[in-house]
Amino acid sequence: MTIPRLDASISVAGARRALARVFTSAGLDSPALDAQVIVGHALGLGHAALAGAAEHTLDPAERERIAAMAARRLAREPVARIVGMKEFWGLPLRVSPAVLVPRPETETLVETALAALDREGDRARPIRIADLGTGSGALLLALLSELPKAFAIGTDFSTDALLVARDNAERLGLAARAAFVACDFASALAGPFDLVVANPPYVARGELAQLAPEVREYDPVMALDGGPDGLRAYRALAADASRLIGPDGHMVVEVGAGQADAAALLFSKKQQPMAVTTLRDLAGIPRALHIRPAARA
Repeated sequence: MTIPRLDASISVAGARRALARVFTSAGLDSPALDAQVIVGHALGLGHAALAGAAEHTLDPAERERIAAMAARRLAREPVARIVGMKEFWGLPLRVSPAVLVPRPETETLVETALAALDREGDRARPIRIADLGTGSGALLLALLSELPKAFAIGTDFSTDALLVARDNAERLGLAARAAFVACDFASALAGPFDLVVANPPYVARGELAQLAPEVREYDPVMALDGGPDGLRAYRALAADASRLIGPDGHMVVEVGAGQADAAALLFSKKQQPMAVTTLRDLAGIPRALHIRPAARA
């Protein structure tokens, strides 16, 4: 691992270029963006201010902070974990080692859920939401930001994750419409809900070692491990679906690549079968299942 050399006379723009070159050589996916975020965070500057300070010469403390963060990124620590924040649905969310870093493809669940609710009425009506395995609260908070009279309950097995979700809700001014419960998925909840969302663990246990280092080494294993076949969480969700959403509700869950058909079958084979629609993300990968009572569909 080669730490970029930041000369005493280097400017903000020069530091960004130096980091981008080293990150490119290391094979990182977005070297220029990573360099921009790291330099900006080290200096406490937003995007516009960073551009305005391009010719500023870095002092020793600034160079040291940038180099230390660059070393962490070269060790494959995600930028979001280095800076402690990740944007999701336009919302700045705090992340910690207890939670997954929210991913852009998960926004497909928010889009799917909002589209389902829009077909049935005004977004300003009262709506009860459950987010099972809430983590950072990304799904729950994105939905509350769009649904002004909704109330949401987020569950998670990890109390440390729930503390992060609650902190995010408070910082975003949404805490009055959110509650958080420590339990396994919906085991402590009584339905029905208008909407249930979940981004459950779905990586087959034998495939964990094949994940990218940014995921394998830094995301919590309990939020990744979907059991021997990756479907353990979907069996639990399918068993509870009719209780949680009743005859009038919706469930929207994320699935991993190649899992959509197998996961959908778990819901459609139940004694009270569900109708399942598969939605694709922007990359064309089946990403979300929209589940509702078969008779209603």
